[in-house]
Amino acid sequence: MDDKMQATPRAARDAMSALARQRVEYDDVDLELPADTPHGIFTRWYEEAGEALGEPNAMVVATDDDAGPAARIVLLKGFDARGFVFYTNYLSAKGRQIAAHPLVALVFPWHDMQRQVRVRGVATQVSGRESDDYFALRPRGSQIGAAASEQSQPIRGRGEFDARVQDLEARWADQEVPRPPHWGGYRVQPYEIEFWQGRLNRMHDRFLLTSRDGRPAPLDDASAWSAVRLQP
Repeated sequence: MDDKMQATPRAARDAMSALARQRVEYDDVDLELPADTPHGIFTRWYEEAGEALGEPNAMVVATDDDAGPAARIVLLKGFDARGFVFYTNYLSAKGRQIAAHPLVALVFPWHDMQRQVRVRGVATQVSGRESDDYFALRPRGSQIGAAASEQSQPIRGRGEFDARVQDLEARWADQEVPRPPHWGGYRVQPYEIEFWQGRLNRMHDRFLLTSRDGRPAPLDDASAWSAVRLQP
């Protein structure tokens, strides 16, 4: 047998063995979820994440379409009793997927705190007023970038996009940048939230909060939610 054909499986086994040994042990802590609303619990956890992490609002958004599931990291830009808000191009891949399949999942991967929050909910567009208000807060460069980008569409090269940005900078040199009609926010209204705390020997604490009727419910209404502890 050729030496290269023998070496490749061995190298693969060595790589797998190295990955199997790659391990971060979690702290030996016990967690009891406080008797509070989902809004209250998440608010407390988010405040703690804000003190410990550089970008606590980074979250994974998972969507689906006929080609299968897709996930990417976006930034949380709003949170209240109605749900979680992020902004994007409505014509992007995620925008098209949400239009076809509005059930989405979110994950807040707070690794350095040995925590994560998992959410399942229904995504709907926020009002035009909300999108206008947030767009006005964005740096001017980000506003122009949002207007210039046909997000998720192919482009021949970076220079083509840069030229588009320069054209818009010149067009709006002495005026405010208008929010593009294809750009705005989504609010994910949850019907399920899991709070996950890592523990020693992978014996994690997991608490699942589910709306009682299986549909999105106000996060500040304790009577609309039930909670159970899940096995690790």
